[in-house]
Amino acid sequence: MASSASAGASARVDLDGNPIKPLTICMIGAGGFIGSHLCEKLMSETQHKVLALDVYNDKIKHLLEPDNLPWHGRITFHRLNIKHDSRLEGLIKMSDLTINLAAICTPADYNTRPLDTIYSNFIDALPVVKYCSENNKRLIHFSTCEVYGKTIGSFLPKDSPLRQDPAYYVLKEDESPCIFGSIEKQRWSYACAKQLIERLIYAEGAENGMEFTIVRPFNWIGPRMDFIPGVDGPSEGVPRVLACFSNNLLRGQPLKLVDGGQSQRTFVYIKDAIEAVTLMIENPARANGHIFNVGNPNNEVTVRQLAEMMIKVYSKVSGEQPPETPTIDVSSKEFYGEGYDDSDKRIPDMTTINRQLGWNPKTSLWDLLESTLTYQHRTYAEAIKKVIAKPVAS
Repeated sequence: MASSASAGASARVDLDGNPIKPLTICMIGAGGFIGSHLCEKLMSETQHKVLALDVYNDKIKHLLEPDNLPWHGRITFHRLNIKHDSRLEGLIKMSDLTINLAAICTPADYNTRPLDTIYSNFIDALPVVKYCSENNKRLIHFSTCEVYGKTIGSFLPKDSPLRQDPAYYVLKEDESPCIFGSIEKQRWSYACAKQLIERLIYAEGAENGMEFTIVRPFNWIGPRMDFIPGVDGPSEGVPRVLACFSNNLLRGQPLKLVDGGQSQRTFVYIKDAIEAVTLMIENPARANGHIFNVGNPNNEVTVRQLAEMMIKVYSKVSGEQPPETPTIDVSSKEFYGEGYDDSDKRIPDMTTINRQLGWNPKTSLWDLLESTLTYQHRTYAEAIKKVIAKPVAS
């Protein structure tokens, strides 16, 4: 007798009421933050199969090991680097759909490793696009909200009332220009590489009929995001803002605010965002040929406000008092090195995804921070205490 989970999954229908056929999905970068959450959802709620490709599988080990899991046999791990592996085309050919999540996407790397950043996000993605196009396979490619660069509003005088006009800062997939800093600002190496691969994918669709969907994530956050330096990642290196602040909170150190933390961002909970991706996977007729912003405009804060909120939430979930000096200001040059530049504000327009897929994010910023910091504290607090307690060799 089929289990209730599999019976429920087999009866699932798409947004137009058609039964959803099980797919074989080649997921490149399945072992990362987004990939691990997407694999979990696909295993627990659908009948799709996943060929999980990555260099590491630590974040999906719990899905791969025990033989008695209800999805046993529906997910297989293939340890490979898409840069130089002849198996890639064969795995894409075996699949109905390829999802490409592979990328260097940490701002600290854009300045210090611009070549790796450009190669990872453009050159290494070329074969994926080529194999999908040549073999008539559908592609869901993960891009970034960074492709928008700076807002039009950021070029207006500081006291201009137009800065408050949504027309000057809300980012629309098919209208907003992509504005980057000068070439010497190597921080834009990532955004330019991502934009160029988007243009290539779009061109493959226009000229060769390749079926594609492009995803532009706006700060997806949640458990398993990024690394905590010296514990589950390199001891040197700067992770993205959430893990950076988490690391400081876990160590009882002040949170560093780059250039005063004035940049504005929106944050969306990973589980809400994965819901959007699942809709794209299962509704190709509505998703093909589209670029989708996936974010939560309601969760907008400055980086300084994010830090203040994280300090309060962490005190609540850990029971620890915040440090006496909770935040300190640092310059971007000091924090990221020469050549750093930033965008002022990133607010996604949600019209397209709402119209095509009926998706809206649900989770408030406070709730998603509480969920994430509870996970961070539970997972890392003891390990960090041990690291801190270790005597330093003289």
